[in-house]
Amino acid sequence: MRSEQIPLSPLAPGVGLSLLVQRFGQPRARPQVYVQASLHADEIPGMITAHHLRERLSRLEAEGRIKGEIVLVPSANPIGLAQKVLGDHIGRFNLADGVNFNRGYPDLTPKAAERIEGRLTGEGEANVRLIREALQAELEAWETSNPAEVMKKALLRLALDADIVLDLHCDSEAVAHLYTHTRSADEFAPLSALLGAHAYLLADVSGDEPFDEACSRPWAELADRFPDKPIPFGCHSTTLEFRGERDVSHELAQADAAALVDYMILRGVVAGDAPTVPKALCQPTELAASEPVTSPASGIVVFRADVGARVRAGDPIADVVDPHTGATVQAKAPCDGVMFARLSQRFAIEGQRLAKVAGFTARLTGKLLSA
Repeated sequence: MRSEQIPLSPLAPGVGLSLLVQRFGQPRARPQVYVQASLHADEIPGMITAHHLRERLSRLEAEGRIKGEIVLVPSANPIGLAQKVLGDHIGRFNLADGVNFNRGYPDLTPKAAERIEGRLTGEGEANVRLIREALQAELEAWETSNPAEVMKKALLRLALDADIVLDLHCDSEAVAHLYTHTRSADEFAPLSALLGAHAYLLADVSGDEPFDEACSRPWAELADRFPDKPIPFGCHSTTLEFRGERDVSHELAQADAAALVDYMILRGVVAGDAPTVPKALCQPTELAASEPVTSPASGIVVFRADVGARVRAGDPIADVVDPHTGATVQAKAPCDGVMFARLSQRFAIEGQRLAKVAGFTARLTGKLLSA
């Protein structure tokens, strides 16, 4: 394992931050996998999974079994990791400006397209190398304006060269699920099965420029822009949601790390006998078919459906109880599907999102991700 520290912009004079990067295998070897944990710094399951993944990768490297290169950032957000307000950890949003740490990554495609115009060849791998250089050049041209953007730029610089990007997150209370680009559905289908995912959500554009799309979307859009040239999909990227915020245990993390290693074996990054991929618990569905369950009133939330439950449109998801009058109204499923995530708090205001149901009919438009 080779470790390095990437210095970031100080939050104040004398307050320095850095990213720890750990590399396994041969530098620049292919396939290259980039793994980062807890970009939302208060989502801890990714960090404990990264801890156990690091232990596994260290053993595999000592055995000479890493054939590609694996780049691991075990804690991707030192800014959010240090943010506490009256004892509560606030790692999802930057307290300096309220911006979500997993939003606002630059769209590199338009300018990268200008850089490669007239330079693409009839050889796919040569075009992949050219596009990676163009994306990195455009990233370097991004003029950051605050420490959070400097951090985002550093993370994206690490990820853009990878063949596969795994961004480790969790939800509030949830079963395992994942998000990826529509054209990466086949790529991550084995990983979905290995992780026991209950929802596998696909979108070309989900809105607000999250990290995974900054890595993967340019490849689809550039292939569409230059249809007469071979442009392989050079970076498959996924956001992996390791259940809920409180699902932090060595047992779960060891199982998740084992699933990641099995996936890397399947993809030729790690040498070993191909693992048996279990039957998938779900099939890919469009993110636009994933609908929120919103609270019909303000009050105490008493859930009637557990995460992972299969529901039908109109099924009761939660009772919302007015603490003053005792009046109770029900929040109901908006569609048939799997309720894969729900709020961990037990008091809500009217209109607040309580849960999410992965449905089968795409009905949503616009921004598809929660804040």
